[in-house]
This record gives sequence, structure tokens and C-alpha cells, in this order.
Amino acid sequence: MKRALVIRHVAHEGIAGYRRPLETAGYAIEGAAACEPCLARIDPLAPDLLIVMGGPMGVYEQVEHPWLRREIALIRERLAAGLPTLGVCLGAQLIAAALGAAVHRGPAREIGFAPLTLTAAGRTAPLAALAGVPMLHWHGDTFDLPAGARLLARTALYHQAFAVGDHVLALQFHAEMGEDPRFDHWLANDAAQIVEAGLDPAQLRRDHDRLGPAAVAAGQTMLGGWLAGLAARRAAA
Repeated sequence: MKRALVIRHVAHEGIAGYRRPLETAGYAIEGAAACEPCLARIDPLAPDLLIVMGGPMGVYEQVEHPWLRREIALIRERLAAGLPTLGVCLGAQLIAAALGAAVHRGPAREIGFAPLTLTAAGRTAPLAALAGVPMLHWHGDTFDLPAGARLLARTALYHQAFAVGDHVLALQFHAEMGEDPRFDHWLANDAAQIVEAGLDPAQLRRDHDRLGPAAVAAGQTMLGGWLAGLAARRAAA
């Protein structure tokens, strides 16, 4: 069975709705915490798929979180080997950093459901499944587009997705989180930032209940398509 290793930075940001397409594609899912001892035990070339999830820390906060340097080095080694890698939010930013791009604070926090603007490259599979579907956004940092990457999606403020070759997919948004009950942890943990952004937590919860299922379904279709592409290329190799 193929092995997918998921690096998590906080307990309430897991693969959530992405579990179904991963298991359907035949992956056994394992988890690892992004802490110094845990990262030291990871062979970056061993998993068939590496998935790097989100978290509240910034890529540039390496003094406060020194393990970020090891994580970026781990991702860089994997990317150099051309191995399948998926990043979500902070994970996408870490992939950008591993590819030499700058990661920095953006002009404003982007929180809540909003559709993506797909580029010409993004309007093809697999992101075509997301066209017109509001996605959950929850970030205040952004990244420059890495050299050689294809921009797949954006919003007015931020890059939202890029690909490198067919084996690297970086997603700033959270298509995995539209139904997960851990969303309540997001509301509680970021209460001050939500208010600062002029948003109502109760409205975010209502939006999650109303828009989340469609977002997750589209995200599952997207990820399933990307995984199918990996399988096809692996079979042809």
C-alpha cells in the first residue's frame, strides 16, 4: 500500500476532508508532528506522498520556532528528488520557502469563504473542480511565486495555489475544512484576529454550515484528480 505522511503543526489542522480521496486512492495515512525530535526521525524520501498542513506560525518566525529550518530543509530535499508533495496554507508557504521564494505578511488577514480566480493553468484539471465554489480562507501571510512554478489560482490579495511539474501542489486555501467539527477550534483560537478583521464569529460558523459541504466536495474532487494523475504517471514510469 502507498504511504502518505502528514506533517501537522497544530492538532486542529489535520487532513479533514482530504482523508476520503487519499484512502480511495490507496494511501495508508500516517502522521508526524512538526517538532524538532519528530522531524529528525523523518526520511524525506521515504513516503510516497508528503502532505504538509497549516498552522498559526509564520515561515519567517524561525527564531521562535527553530524547527522550521529543519522542516524547510526536509521539504527542499524531497522537492529536489522530484517526489510528490502537497502543501496546505502554512504547508504551501513552506514549499515556497523551500523553493527559494520569499514568504511574508500580507496586507490584511483573509478569513472566510470566497471563490478563487483560476488562471488559465488553473482552469484545467485538477483545480477546475473548484471553479465558482467559495473556498475557506484563513491566513494573513503570503508568498512570492517560486521560480518555475505555475500559478493556478489567486484572490484579490493573495496567490492561492501553484504547481511545480505534476508532482507538487501548494494550496493556500482550506478546501479540506468545510465540514470538520474542529472548525470551532479555529473560531476560538483566532477570536481576537477575527474581531480585528471586522468579522463576526457567528456568521463565520453559519457560512461554514452553509458553504462548507460544497467546498469540501469540490476539494475532494480536486485532490482525487491530482492523486489519479500521480498514479497514472507512476504506472507509466
